[in-house]
Amino acid sequence: MAKKNQLGVTPLSEDVSAWYNELVFKAELADRGPAKGTMVIRPYGYRIWELLQSQLDQRFKDTGHVNASFPLLIPMSYLQREADHVEGFAPELAVVTHGGGKELDEPLVVRPTSETVIGEMYSRWISSYRDLPVLINAWNNVVRWELRPRIFLRTTEFLWQEGHTAHADEDEAMEETLRMFDVYVEFALNVAAIPMVKGEKTPGERFAGAVRTFTIEGMMQDGKALQSGTSHYLGQNFAKAFDITFQDENNELQHVHTTSWGMSTRMIGAVILAHGDDAGLVLPPRLAPIQIVIVPIGRGEQAEAPLAKCRELAAQLEGLGVRAHVDDRDASPGFKFNDWELKGVPLRVELGPRDLEAGHVLVAQRVGERDDKGRPVKETVEFEEFVTGAPERLDAYHDQLVARATAFRDERSGVADDWDTFAELVGRGFAYALHCGEPSCEDDIKAETSATPRCISTEDGFAGEGTCIRCDRPSVYGHRVAFARAY
Repeated sequence: MAKKNQLGVTPLSEDVSAWYNELVFKAELADRGPAKGTMVIRPYGYRIWELLQSQLDQRFKDTGHVNASFPLLIPMSYLQREADHVEGFAPELAVVTHGGGKELDEPLVVRPTSETVIGEMYSRWISSYRDLPVLINAWNNVVRWELRPRIFLRTTEFLWQEGHTAHADEDEAMEETLRMFDVYVEFALNVAAIPMVKGEKTPGERFAGAVRTFTIEGMMQDGKALQSGTSHYLGQNFAKAFDITFQDENNELQHVHTTSWGMSTRMIGAVILAHGDDAGLVLPPRLAPIQIVIVPIGRGEQAEAPLAKCRELAAQLEGLGVRAHVDDRDASPGFKFNDWELKGVPLRVELGPRDLEAGHVLVAQRVGERDDKGRPVKETVEFEEFVTGAPERLDAYHDQLVARATAFRDERSGVADDWDTFAELVGRGFAYALHCGEPSCEDDIKAETSATPRCISTEDGFAGEGTCIRCDRPSVYGHRVAFARAY
């Protein structure tokens, strides 16, 4: 049994699963809800979601999208109109059969995703080419019955955004699909500090009812992949199922082409698993509820002047848009240091009577150089320099996390041209291999290695022709497929 650290968390290096489950509770991110598979997101965890939400929402508005709200309850008949859709979601549905003390005339499904109810509304709102495109996003909750729930990663109920757009033709809809895919790629890198493996899903891994699905896949600390955002071109499947038609410029009746795309609270799980270490969370600055924690040193009267200066520095930082917090709890400095390390705060500042007299603070990074006892090395910085340089220091810290995550991913990834290499690579990360595209072959690969095709990689260096890594059939994509074990 792995030995826990002084705050009661199993080291990540010894047991990733135990580390993750314990850290979520110890860092006060979330708790289990009373119904199996649900979660309560605590204030510290919800603040991460708010920061994620606000920055992602601004990107949606910058690309011309508006927000709306749609019902939680969907008639069962709606899901049944699109055959692949209902088949894909059937095992995960929560169904309401009674309401108001009576059995309902038609069962209602608790929203697993909103393509069907939005399709119904679009059929009412769209009648002419002048009504297009429709660019709507919804921030909501959905329910998918999970057999093996895990907080943030897979829960019966979770929060997300789902974009739903309608277009006059395939080219415009595909342009939208790829535009929002690129938004997710950029957001993951520049906000969550996670370099994603990106590409298109194979037919066997597509979203139920989609024509094409694009995904971003992050590498977690155990080498597993985590699907972190998807964008789907739905073609005319839902338009035909819900009769979403319009008169084109030639007065001919056409079905629209639709897209959908989403990112959820699973992204918080990705941040935890992609960046954390033995000491706890490591939060990228742009998602950290507290970017800089300031700890006054001293007791009694000796603490009064340092505490006043700490509050002054925090106010100055807030004026520059930095989220700063003064920890004035009645606890030892050592306890505070460990607590904020556990919670992943990017920068820690110490200020005692001697520091006040000298006109400087001591600054330590959550991830950075450590001394021979494993403690962060502290840098002495003058007051004014510290305040004015804080935004740049946080940006540099973000870049450091990106570089670290990229190096980790690349070290655990490689090209596989034979089965032994493939099996070795998927045991520790991503294997890029040629693939026939047959779902039955994917099933065989999964049965033998537990790995699944995460995406068809179109990134530089992964084009290729030849035969499938598992069978003798020819590869069909012109590019290698990234395989990995996944959450």
